Amino acid sequence: MESERFSQVRIALRNCGRNEPENIDHNIAGGGYDGLRKALKMTPGEVIEEVGKSGLRERSGNGFPVAGKWRLCLDAAGGEKHVICNAAEGDPNSLIARALLGEDPCSVIEGLFIGAYATGATLGWICINADYGLAINRVRTALNEMEGLGLLGNRILDSKFSFHVEIRETPANLACGDETFLVNAMEGGKTLPFVCSSRLPIYGLGGKPTLVHHVETWSHVSAILQKGADWYANYGTEQCRGTKVFTLSGKVTRPGLIEVPMGTTLRQIVYDIGGGVPEGKDLKAVQIGGPTGGYLPASFLDLPADYEHLADAGTLIGTGTILAIDSDACVIDHVKRVLSFIQGESCGKCVFCREGTMQMAEILKDIAEGKGKTDDIELLIELGEGLKTGSQCDLGRAAANPVLSMIRYFHEELEAHIKERRCQEGVCGLLAPR
Repeated sequence: MESERFSQVRIALRNCGRNEPENIDHNIAGGGYDGLRKALKMTPGEVIEEVGKSGLRERSGNGFPVAGKWRLCLDAAGGEKHVICNAAEGDPNSLIARALLGEDPCSVIEGLFIGAYATGATLGWICINADYGLAINRVRTALNEMEGLGLLGNRILDSKFSFHVEIRETPANLACGDETFLVNAMEGGKTLPFVCSSRLPIYGLGGKPTLVHHVETWSHVSAILQKGADWYANYGTEQCRGTKVFTLSGKVTRPGLIEVPMGTTLRQIVYDIGGGVPEGKDLKAVQIGGPTGGYLPASFLDLPADYEHLADAGTLIGTGTILAIDSDACVIDHVKRVLSFIQGESCGKCVFCREGTMQMAEILKDIAEGKGKTDDIELLIELGEGLKTGSQCDLGRAAANPVLSMIRYFHEELEAHIKERRCQEGVCGLLAPR
């Protein structure tokens, strides 16, 4: 297995480009729904134990252990429970949800069904961007085919398990990555987060216990039940088992969706898989985790891409995007544009997020226009720390990552903009390079 460690390994993407997504027979011929059949012969507790043994962690947020959330939901009081597949993407660079539901809806749906059986849920929801028309149609086709084969509805596969699924079209909104935001939106109320996402497995949608996972997580679940926890745990690292799908974009020769074992280094992702920076230019930085991800300099290329290492470096896996930035770019200009985007995505509920992102965006605009002041850096740090501690949702808590990582790793470039009124790359129009 060590020889495969830094190669691409397709688990979540295992059927993409191989099976006909609108023909369920292709999926079944490749082992599809074997995991569901296996799960229905086990007790819910045994299914959760198998998922826990695999070491699977959520493929979004901070990577919370999946089995832990399932146990909370299983043990929660209440006869009616819900499971949700969160495929609401607001990151314009992310292709993961659209690819998985558009190219292999059956594997995602199978994982959702397994989670429902393991936690006692009877109702499921697939929340997907309204403008993903092709993916929505293919999910609907898959559900209709499943119903015709006795894989959906009452007494699935002649068992006592009954389960029904609905598709919920959602607007593309970055804040929908936060589970509480998504649940509030589904209930038809104001699209605002509430304080504690950890309560969802106990008190979620409609006041019922609710299990929410990102679309990629559900695809891993079906693979684990099909091939076993021991097989899955052979990939990745001791702390982060399995693989992760990334959208690799920016200044790389071969951009696109990739899937690698957890712990693969950034160097192997950008150079071995992505082909490096085109036109012989040097890599300056990578932004990891989408708009709320931090910027890491090229000196971090040997950093393993997993939850703990990325968090220690000041970024996160987030939406699963890796943006390569070449030596011609100005990081301050990048962060300025990202903050403007985040500001527009903020729901406005929290003062820290609403006002903090606006103030940071204005400060960065001034710096890029040669109006920066010496105390701007300390003010940006203060605002960033306030966002991390005072915001209620994942978007607000992570919104300062681009700014704080820029200050941490590109301090000299930032000071040149402020003290010397100089953009060394000549990108910021009102600052002349010297």
